[in-house]
Amino acid sequence: MRLMISFAALFLSVVLLQLGLGGVAPLDAISGVALGFTTGQIGFLGSAHFFGFFIGCWWAPRLMGSVGHSRAFAAFTAAGTVGILAHMMVVDPYAWAVMRLTSGLAVAGCYTIIEAWLQAKVTNETRGRAMGLYRVVDIAGSLGAQLIIGVLEPASYLSYNTLALLCCLAIFPLTLSRAEAPEMPDAPRLRPGLAWRLSPLASAGVVVSGITGAAFRMVGPLYGTEVGLRADQIALFLAAYVLGGAFAQYPVGWLADRYDRRTVLILLSVGGAVSCGTTVLAAGSGTLGVFLAAGVFGFFTMPVYSVSTAHAHDHASQMERVELSAALMFLYAVGAIASPLIAALLIDGYGPSAMFMMIALSHIALILFGFARMRSRPAPDARTPYTYEPRTSFLIGKLLRSRRDR
Repeated sequence: MRLMISFAALFLSVVLLQLGLGGVAPLDAISGVALGFTTGQIGFLGSAHFFGFFIGCWWAPRLMGSVGHSRAFAAFTAAGTVGILAHMMVVDPYAWAVMRLTSGLAVAGCYTIIEAWLQAKVTNETRGRAMGLYRVVDIAGSLGAQLIIGVLEPASYLSYNTLALLCCLAIFPLTLSRAEAPEMPDAPRLRPGLAWRLSPLASAGVVVSGITGAAFRMVGPLYGTEVGLRADQIALFLAAYVLGGAFAQYPVGWLADRYDRRTVLILLSVGGAVSCGTTVLAAGSGTLGVFLAAGVFGFFTMPVYSVSTAHAHDHASQMERVELSAALMFLYAVGAIASPLIAALLIDGYGPSAMFMMIALSHIALILFGFARMRSRPAPDARTPYTYEPRTSFLIGKLLRSRRDR
């Protein structure tokens, strides 16, 4: 309880950010359909978000060094709020793409500052519990962000203003906190080649995770609309995916700590590919079947990122961990930037099931690559503890480094 109180301001900001900025993606997709945007234009909005996210991950530590934590946080939150508010002022898909770039920038920037603050305040004794609470808060906020669109009217000033208010409210807990701001963190060098040198399979795994997660979360509402779900049902469809991924963390972590992580990664991809087909077949079996299929899909696909990062860190030295985490997140962003646009174009050309066909093919490619890597290199003798790794900022590696070193 003392730990929760000490980080209450940070965690409240996380929840408000998730509700405000996290709710934009599904609301944009549903609003785009209502406004007559093409599927390709709706997918382009998701790609713009992740491009802004990558810029924010790179720029945030440098801005913090120039103006300080609180001012940088206020600036990023303001950018996200302006992007949300401007939606119904300029109803154009390409203008919305610029606005979504600011939302991605705000997500990455705000999380970088929150995690820098968290990193500076935790100790070795409280790190495990603090990260556990952070994980629960992050997942709860993400779940709420998917559910919120069930009560928001598409393409409405009131809906976007509500999200903008939630985003703006996130400024207050952190900027008004009486806790002393931590020292400025050093920005990790971005070396994508480091991840490939240490583990080609882990590098491929995070790219596939980016393809999967970005396509589902950014274009999933469009798929739901195509198969006949209402707005409130699309909210439950996305929430089922998040819940499935949350429930998977413990059993998958248990397996990943006891067996060859490459085997676990291959099994997850097998389940992911099969669940893609199940989700498509469930479209004609009623809403309950669609929700259950989405939960199974999340169960198998969401842990791919954490298993991949754990496998990469098995081959890294202590000095490489922070830069490796940044490199893996960069590769995730590469897959996430391209995925929504490609998925939307496939839906436009071949129907709603084409998105899951793309995801299934990416997991099949990962399965084949995993078997090839198992033949070329034995499993490492020592393994780092499996850790749920949020895809939030380049600084997350600093928070998790000591746990992996143990």
